[in-house]
Amino acid sequence: MNLLLISKLFLIFAFTIFTIAAVRITTYKPTSNAILGADAITVSVSAILVIVGSITGVGFYKDIAIALVLLGVVGTVAFSTILRRE
Repeated sequence: MNLLLISKLFLIFAFTIFTIAAVRITTYKPTSNAILGADAITVSVSAILVIVGSITGVGFYKDIAIALVLLGVVGTVAFSTILRRE
């Protein structure tokens, strides 16, 4: 195994731990924590998709990751505006 593959697998492991921590942050009571946790999950899953795409050589993982990041931002803005109205 080459060093680049080992580092990519370690990065996937690290982002998986980060995703678990973000899920825990999302479950706390204040709504701002829920928004922060959801954004962190979106970023970490997108990074994992890009890494898996570079390992397997399949190109559509990057497209899915870009769409996920864009929809995550739109969802955060929509959720924030709804909370501000209440």
